[in-house]
Amino acid sequence: MKEKTYKPGECYDYQLTLDKLLLTPLACAPEQEIVYRGESRYTYTTLYDRIHREAGGLAKLGVNQGDTVCIFDYDSPRFLETYFAVPMMGAVMHMMNWRSSPDQIIYMMNHARDRVLLIHEDFLPLLESIRDKLTTVEKVILLSDSGADPDTKIPIDIEYEAMLAGASSRYPFPELDDNTRATLFYTTGTTGLPKGVHFSHKQVMLHVLSETIMTGSFHSMGRFHSNDVYMPITPMFHVHAWGFPYAATMLGVKQVYPGKYEPERLLQLIRDEGVTFSHCVPTVLRMILSHPLANEIDLKGWKVVIGGSIFPVSLAAQALSKGIEAFDGYGMSETCPLICVSNLKPHMMDWDNDRKAEVASRTGLPMPLCNIRIVDADGNFLPHDGVTRGELVARTPWTTTSYWDEPGMTEELWRDGWLHTKDVAVIDKDGYIRVVDRLKDVIKTGGEWVSSLDLENCTTQHEAVSEAAAVGIPDEKWGERPVIMATLKREYLGKITADDLKIFLKSFIEKGVIPKYGMPDRIELVDTIPKTSVGKYNKIEIRRILGAA
Repeated sequence: MKEKTYKPGECYDYQLTLDKLLLTPLACAPEQEIVYRGESRYTYTTLYDRIHREAGGLAKLGVNQGDTVCIFDYDSPRFLETYFAVPMMGAVMHMMNWRSSPDQIIYMMNHARDRVLLIHEDFLPLLESIRDKLTTVEKVILLSDSGADPDTKIPIDIEYEAMLAGASSRYPFPELDDNTRATLFYTTGTTGLPKGVHFSHKQVMLHVLSETIMTGSFHSMGRFHSNDVYMPITPMFHVHAWGFPYAATMLGVKQVYPGKYEPERLLQLIRDEGVTFSHCVPTVLRMILSHPLANEIDLKGWKVVIGGSIFPVSLAAQALSKGIEAFDGYGMSETCPLICVSNLKPHMMDWDNDRKAEVASRTGLPMPLCNIRIVDADGNFLPHDGVTRGELVARTPWTTTSYWDEPGMTEELWRDGWLHTKDVAVIDKDGYIRVVDRLKDVIKTGGEWVSSLDLENCTTQHEAVSEAAAVGIPDEKWGERPVIMATLKREYLGKITADDLKIFLKSFIEKGVIPKYGMPDRIELVDTIPKTSVGKYNKIEIRRILGAA
């Protein structure tokens, strides 16, 4: 498309579209590396060419403005290219959570009206099982690491690298309004149908800018700077991998994409590529730290944003003891996702690790441009006294404006002009937010509320405990009673009992951290705790298991 002609005196109508993120790296770091699994690498100049080629290839397949393009892939440079190419065309990138159930995937793809599918060879068997139920997909593009012809019944229209090779290195991207829809992701939860959250170019851009300021400009630990080496360990399908691939690209840093997550490979990449900045869920950090190779690698100076579920104080302390600067980030799919980051304040930087861990594991401080409050059931604002609990509500310029094609659900999300998170939180006088539970997960016993997150956090502070999930189980007398499901670290198996953990929890009652009525009726030691497709505790399944025990 030909660029608009401007008359003398007519200023450029600058739109906050995603292509603008490429300006700085192309000007300041064109030869910086983007690495895949330590096996291949190319420069930002090549990234720019490949973005153009992908757009040209998609256009040849019939992709137009407004169409939805779905991608199934591991964390890869291909995914990064798609982060830009599809939205820059004016099309919508649908990031598919391939961990979802087949029925959920069918629903999401049909609801999103995906026209073109980019799919990694590993997921072809999944596609074979659902292909006849997909009503809108017209073209399939193969993403291959092996280079081999796949043994599949799925008609492949073209392989990704062949598509790029057959396209021009310059595609005439249209000049878009920054309110144009850019991305789509479905939040699956544990009940009901998945809900589509969508974001415009401007929303993604403002989130990236705020996130970069919050993690780079404020004096704290874990700062993200232009001399860092970035590697995501949060799936790129999950709300733009929290926005950090976009931020990393804007800064022009060296980027490392690990492909399929394998603890040993992740640690090797950290060592061999000099990775200094990442983000992941607590389960993944725990998995990495428990791998034997972690004891052979110097992880000092590795900076990690932790999100997705509660960041236990014990895990924060363990990370800090190894020199890892780990700190919490909070948000939800509907908020693009980050709205809080647990920055330490300048006077806290000299604190010992235990005190730092307590702050780093908090939900955090609001990011720039975020207005965050707590409200009661009637929507009245509650005091920020560190004690009063209410539902966390937010206003930011990047929160999703609606659930895609779901007006009824949108009315539940947005009330009184505030996005309702359904998280129960307290806010202290210094501005720190601490989410104490999900509204649906609060344990209601004898007319009082017990925070499942507090119980989990206290339990995981025992040196033998790897993970813990607390739920309320129906009780005739009290309504609900707390029960905990926990896993032990390998070296403590057979040495620690549930009674030992109950004795440990009594110390937190004595300190006033948890109330007397919050003492769990029982603690079940298990091999694994059920989780959802995005790594959160599946509390519906946990309640089912514990309720039947």
